[in-house]
Amino acid sequence: IRYDYMKTHPSEKMHLAVVACGERLEETVTMLRSAIIFSIKPLHFHIFAEDQLHESFKDILDEFPYEGRVNYTLYPITFPSESAAEWKKLFKPCASQRLFLPLILKNVDSLLYVDTDILFLRPVDDIWAFLRKFNSTQIAAMAPEHEEPRIGWYNRFARHPYYGVTGINSGVMLMNMTRIRRKYFKNDMTPVRLQWGEILMPLLKKYKLNITWGDQDLLNIMFFHNPESLYVFPCQWNYRPDHCIYGSNCKAAEEEGIFILHGNRGVYHDDKQPTFRAVYEAIKNYSFGDDLVHSLLQPLEQELQKTTHTYCGRVYKVFIKQLTKSIRDLYARRSKG
Repeated sequence: IRYDYMKTHPSEKMHLAVVACGERLEETVTMLRSAIIFSIKPLHFHIFAEDQLHESFKDILDEFPYEGRVNYTLYPITFPSESAAEWKKLFKPCASQRLFLPLILKNVDSLLYVDTDILFLRPVDDIWAFLRKFNSTQIAAMAPEHEEPRIGWYNRFARHPYYGVTGINSGVMLMNMTRIRRKYFKNDMTPVRLQWGEILMPLLKKYKLNITWGDQDLLNIMFFHNPESLYVFPCQWNYRPDHCIYGSNCKAAEEEGIFILHGNRGVYHDDKQPTFRAVYEAIKNYSFGDDLVHSLLQPLEQELQKTTHTYCGRVYKVFIKQLTKSIRDLYARRSKG
């Protein structure tokens, strides 16, 4: 009954979680700005950050013109006490915190987790709507790690099970956490099915010498054994440099534009992929309340036109196709009051 109700009466508030450590303050704030610009329903940000970042987050976020639509909660980085050291050193500092979100946010029914290097180019509402598309067995949604198997990492190098043909990328992860907490997962460690809180540490112990990408690899293993539990996003919901640096291979983005940009491998902060950096800088420098066409879209398009010497720059129009529509739709909503 709960799930049928959710399909017809979606929660009025959308919950978005991010984990920020080290030098990720500016990047995280830019991601949050991109979420605020276009979203329609109220947002609640769940920000997991190292203690020394809390004051800076609070100072910046309290200055945002929320208009009553956005709330946030700051949390410390916490892992199960008996295994905290192992989880902290897995992949990047704090990255595996996201595995424990269903156990920490016990009163949150559904959640969109994103990495700090995510930029929303359309309303969060649109990815949130996928919750209503889940069938009765699906508990989470992610996009494939690659569209093109010839350049895929998992299918060429992985030493552990992974989901589907090319694996999944966990940088954008939509979760029905009520279902996650209730589910008993099939696994290759015991014939007994285990719940989320029971399966994480045994998985790490079994595979820690075979995994490269930390918690993402553990999620791949989990959904390999439980494929019926995953809803797969099209690639334009998690568009990364791999989708264009060797030639364009995300057909959905070519047709409709990029919906969520994922600047992994630090491409927002170096000169290797100037198309990605241009979008990041444009959103970072945009001032709330300024005209989006003149202050964001037009300067961005001018910068993108300077990147056509790169493979990603050759398809720079996919970087502004959806953004243009999002701005047009936003102004249409405002004109209707």
